[in-house]
Amino acid sequence: MAYKLNNPEYYNNRELSWLRFNYRVIEEAADSNNPLLEQLKFLAITSSNLDEFIMVRVAGLKDQVKMNYHEPDTKTQLTPKEQLKGIGELNRANSEVQYDYYHQLMQELEAYNIYLRRPNQLSESMQAEIETLFDEQIYPSLTPLGIDAYRPFPKLMNKKINIFVNLSNELGDRTAIVQLPTVIKRFYEIKEGKDTYFILTEDIIEEHVEKLFKGFRIDRTFPFRITRNADLTIHEEGAADLLIEIERFLKERTKGAAVRLEIDISKNSMINGSFLRTELDLHEEDVYKFDGPLDLTFLFELSSRLKTDLPNLVYKPFTPQEPKFLGSENVYNKAMKEDIFFHHPFETFTPVVEFMQEAAEDPDVLAIKQTLYRVSSDSPIIDALKTAAENGKQVTVLLELKARFDEENNVQWAKELEDAGCHVIYGMHYLKTHSKITLVVKRVKGRLVRFVHLGTGNYNDSTAEQYTDMGIITTDPQIGSDAINFFNYLSGYSLKPEYNALHVAPFEIRDLFGESIDDEIEIHKKYGNGYIFAKMNSLTDKKIINKLLQASQEGVKIDLIIRGICCMKPGIEGVSDNIRVISIVGRFLEHSRIYYFNHNGEEKMYLSSADMMTRNMIKRVEILFPIYDRRIIEELKSINRLYLMDNIKARSQKPDGSYEYVRNSHPPVSAQEELMRRSESCGREQQVQKENELLLKVRNRFKRKK
Repeated sequence: MAYKLNNPEYYNNRELSWLRFNYRVIEEAADSNNPLLEQLKFLAITSSNLDEFIMVRVAGLKDQVKMNYHEPDTKTQLTPKEQLKGIGELNRANSEVQYDYYHQLMQELEAYNIYLRRPNQLSESMQAEIETLFDEQIYPSLTPLGIDAYRPFPKLMNKKINIFVNLSNELGDRTAIVQLPTVIKRFYEIKEGKDTYFILTEDIIEEHVEKLFKGFRIDRTFPFRITRNADLTIHEEGAADLLIEIERFLKERTKGAAVRLEIDISKNSMINGSFLRTELDLHEEDVYKFDGPLDLTFLFELSSRLKTDLPNLVYKPFTPQEPKFLGSENVYNKAMKEDIFFHHPFETFTPVVEFMQEAAEDPDVLAIKQTLYRVSSDSPIIDALKTAAENGKQVTVLLELKARFDEENNVQWAKELEDAGCHVIYGMHYLKTHSKITLVVKRVKGRLVRFVHLGTGNYNDSTAEQYTDMGIITTDPQIGSDAINFFNYLSGYSLKPEYNALHVAPFEIRDLFGESIDDEIEIHKKYGNGYIFAKMNSLTDKKIINKLLQASQEGVKIDLIIRGICCMKPGIEGVSDNIRVISIVGRFLEHSRIYYFNHNGEEKMYLSSADMMTRNMIKRVEILFPIYDRRIIEELKSINRLYLMDNIKARSQKPDGSYEYVRNSHPPVSAQEELMRRSESCGREQQVQKENELLLKVRNRFKRKK
């Protein structure tokens, strides 16, 4: 069969697909099913997401243009210049909607006597209070930066808000900049009666900026913000110590070239920022003007501040339950009998932490080996590893120093772990180690047993409450042997091992996907029941996309749950009409990766730390692991079906690459809400079971006494 594969119309551009995902996050701010303070947080998430996108993806494209690299991307055949043009158009449209929702939501907040105001909009008594606050808490930390022949344009910090000042006296016009120091708050709060007023720090500074420039008349002020290139190269080759090289890199990154200039034009729509644009070597298309405050990530802090006073405006509290496949049993005792499955945040991350803590203290544990990519700021996992080393156990930690935007934290953790006696390795040349694996070697009844935890998400107790992730703990001998070989390969010198059960990137995971899709095609030709299900963050790899298109054209049914980037257009007649792409954006960040191939009933189910992205499968050390336990396979199939039934938070991608909410006549289903309900129901059942077991023990004790 001659497959239809090469038409650029069959593909979505990676960057534009990401911006469509960020628009879906903006849509959550407009969804009245979300409590008001949660809607505001979605606006903050959008801004945070966009900052990273600009610093890395847009910066990379701009570098290509500067280097006269004009090769089109392999899927949509857009050159770097064309991609930047498309990004600018779509991002401006997104931002306009984002700020429309911002103003709407802030107005809705006023119904609860909460107001965001400028100082000159307050009563005289409150204005006096704000002036005192400025004089005592803000003014001492400010440094006015004049710009002239003796005072060159300053190297302004990345993502920090600045006040641009035009001023003059009898000697002429002057220009200056005042940067908001990191040490002061973004907003201040004052009360008057039942009303609570929040005033942004930049507005307070603008109101009293003349105190910084005595003898001058203030002609004009406006806030602005610079985003810098963070996509700099870590020079791994020849680095005597990667830890030192990363520290050098972190210093260099603060000096990256400006990529974006944001200007608040809410007080003066005529501002164009031409002076700043020239000084920063930016073009007009790099300037974004907003009718409102810059950097809406302050809404995280605002929502957090208000949730105590307005508990009805946040999500109802949810307590993760004990894992269904563990119950009240000890992790190690249960794993000796059967595999344990975890589904966070619906089930608590605590057993994974306890798995590490018990290993650290257990005299029968000989060794602990673990990969770490991102951990929380006060990590109990790190504490357990340090305790284990101090207790004389052999502890090996692969701590990925190149985890983007977590480099500084990981450098600090590396030093602490080394000081505690852990053997710390930093990863591999030109590859990021993104795998999530822990090996505990323990003596059980005179023999050594290898307990292995494998997961789709980081060993981070904080994000485990916000991201949907999955994992298992197993004593399967083949997986245990693979875990030993995996860590020995990373820590020593040897050829890449042959694995029994695990599939390890680079290359092996993509090879497995390709072979599995080919097998599904052949089985479908014979039996007519071909089916593939995959859930991931992003789909970008062209080889895998082409395999999926071939499968669709042969009649294989394919369901894809893809939260973010999807570089393939589904539903094109004769090309991808057997493929459905669903994106779910909700209360929790969808982060688990699930891959399923029907194989005429000989089902193959896998979980992984890897997406179907080229960077994951070729440029990272990732693990894809099989699920053998029939109970867990059935549980995963049930979860998969639930996601496909979602008609509240799910959006379906159309053949043109745009998305629309899934709306049908079926009873309303939100997959995340239903998973919370199931978890709580299971938790209640487990509690009743515990109480019955306790009652039975008491009765037996009473009988013995009689």
